[in-house]
Amino acid sequence: MSRPYEFRVEGHLDDRWAAVLDGFRLRHEVDGTTTVTGVVVDQAHLHGLLARLRDLGVSLLSMQAVAPAGSLPPTDVASAALLWPRRTDRLVLRPPTVDDAQATWRIRRLESVRRWLPEAPTSLAPHRCKSEQPTRLATTVVVLLDGQIIGDLTLRVEDAWGQNEVAHLARQKQARVAWVFDPHFAGQGYATEAARELIKVCFHELALRRVVASCFADDTASWRLMERVGMRREAHAIEDALLRTGQWADTFTYAASSSTWSPQSGRATP
Repeated sequence: MSRPYEFRVEGHLDDRWAAVLDGFRLRHEVDGTTTVTGVVVDQAHLHGLLARLRDLGVSLLSMQAVAPAGSLPPTDVASAALLWPRRTDRLVLRPPTVDDAQATWRIRRLESVRRWLPEAPTSLAPHRCKSEQPTRLATTVVVLLDGQIIGDLTLRVEDAWGQNEVAHLARQKQARVAWVFDPHFAGQGYATEAARELIKVCFHELALRRVVASCFADDTASWRLMERVGMRREAHAIEDALLRTGQWADTFTYAASSSTWSPQSGRATP
């Protein structure tokens, strides 16, 4: 048997349950469900996974084999059919290792960075634990300048929305991207160079149709970066996000599509 399977369940499963589910990847969907993906070895393995999902008390909405035997789920950026490391004019992009946590923690502990992060561990240990999870390793790319890590990128491939009759054609057609960069290297175009390469990977090598990114409206550096790499602002949500300070903040959503994005300029063409 040995082929990738996809399970859709109600609710957002906590990432810690990935270990219970044999390291399968958990992807939280905007409709409040969780997509669980991984390789099923045989019928006994499949029945065991279904029993564990039942023991977790979640409702199974759908289950299907998603690719031919032996293929890799496209959500695993590090294992996909891409050439690593990747080199731009000045940077090297590569999948992370468990030894990178110290360097990425050094950047995240800076208050000017931490304030915008959805999660902000207060010490290295929880950050290292999170960084070593299979789902994080599979969707992260670190950025190096002269051998030093100056940031990291996130690329999560997800399903686009589709009407029921064609929903299967929208699976794994778009990506959600994000980034964290060391502000000490700001103003020199490094973040733009790395983010543009990431979008190029999405469109030219993973053959996705759409790339989406979000940020707080007050995080000027992030949304200006999105505009520099050719993404357009599609939504401005008013006070829809609660910050750890107790304040409600506006958010922006930006996107780029394969039909209009230009790799040469990094800007949307008319």
